Amino acid sequence: MQLSIIVPTFNEAPNVAELVRRVTAAVAGIDAEVVFVDDSTDDTPDVIREVAASASLPVRLVHRSSHAGGLGSAVVEGFALAESDVCVVIDGDLQHPPEEIPVLYERFLRGDADVVIASRYVGGGTATGLADRTRVMVSKAATALTRAMFPVRLRDVSDPMTGYFLVDRRAIEASTLKPRGFKILLEILARKNLRVAEVPFDFAGRHAGESKASARQGLHFIAQLTALRFGKMSLFAVIGGLGAIVNIAIVWALTAVGVDYIVAAVVAAETTIIGNFLLMERFVFHDMRDAASSGWARFAKSFGFNNAEALIRIPIMALLVESWHISAVLATGLTLVVAFFVRFVFHSLVVYAPRKPGVEPSRARRIIEQIDEEVMQPGEL
Repeated sequence: MQLSIIVPTFNEAPNVAELVRRVTAAVAGIDAEVVFVDDSTDDTPDVIREVAASASLPVRLVHRSSHAGGLGSAVVEGFALAESDVCVVIDGDLQHPPEEIPVLYERFLRGDADVVIASRYVGGGTATGLADRTRVMVSKAATALTRAMFPVRLRDVSDPMTGYFLVDRRAIEASTLKPRGFKILLEILARKNLRVAEVPFDFAGRHAGESKASARQGLHFIAQLTALRFGKMSLFAVIGGLGAIVNIAIVWALTAVGVDYIVAAVVAAETTIIGNFLLMERFVFHDMRDAASSGWARFAKSFGFNNAEALIRIPIMALLVESWHISAVLATGLTLVVAFFVRFVFHSLVVYAPRKPGVEPSRARRIIEQIDEEVMQPGEL
């Protein structure tokens, strides 16, 4: 097998037949296969099976009932399943024209690149498929920000945000990839120095269906970029910083209407403790949750520790206000900075510590885990 074409899909049923038809025509003369890694909730898997039955090139399907990690994890799973070491990643909506696959492959065969990127921003490439001028501006701003964050690794890359590229999987260490969301190329390029080449392509409009772009994906991108550049502590700091701002704002608002500053501090602390835990679960320690204790146990540890920390921090804050005569807001900010480092260490080493192998959980833990499993069923919350 010379080439494996990996197509991550989510509800792309109307595009499957046309995609396979155009891919088949494009790779004539190349021993190639198509691997669909599908997370759909519609009839896309059935359509893929139907198309595969009559296709003139091998078409394989992996349908995932759980799609944690999104498009990025789908691509990594496709790498593992591919028959060829040379893999092309292409979207299933036909905004990436399959006719460019031979161009990517021919450029790779020169032997001087590990990754060949189809770029919208080099040598005549276009981004006309973006919905409107706002999407174009957002795309270019995100690209500029990404290149600024990785000036060395991305110095020869004009379009690190593209989802259309060829990679030699022998040149990457798949075990080091921690796919988050949908910018898997950025993950690959940021993890390791690779030889990169680019070819231009015209980013087309969707053939059918609706765009998956959303504000939520934007948040995922910011989280991914921050984690790649600075690691978990930076994400923890961002969330802690947001929590600190909310904390201070609550103290200010409550004291402004006459609430005692101690009461205000308690209300602010409890509110931000819960909010920070939910954000940390989603964006900081999401890759450690499966090996750690249950969700309710993690919450109990986090909530208990943060309240214990607050019981220590608030009296210190009161001491600063009463003895040093500084404002309650400034005292809150100073004590939160110190608390940040203590919280990060505790959550990394205790709250999200992996369960010890071979140790049977207690009856209480089994009950909690059963309750946790039940309430986390779809539609229950």
